[in-house]
Amino acid sequence: MTIAVGQSLGRYRIESVLGRGGMAEVYRARDESLDRDVAVKVILPDLTAESQFLQRFETEAKLVASLDLR
Repeated sequence: MTIAVGQSLGRYRIESVLGRGGMAEVYRARDESLDRDVAVKVILPDLTAESQFLQRFETEAKLVASLDLR
């Protein structure tokens, strides 16, 4: 999956690429619903068929979602 600047993923509009690792790409995006900047991490397509990576990705997402940075 190639994600382009300006493309929308659900309620998020991609603004720029922040980085790429061995498991995913991270984008700076705008949450159109909440009117705020966010980071969107997208698992690399070749890893989506491997349940081990999907589980690791989901665990990381839950951990990040539980953070309170206030």
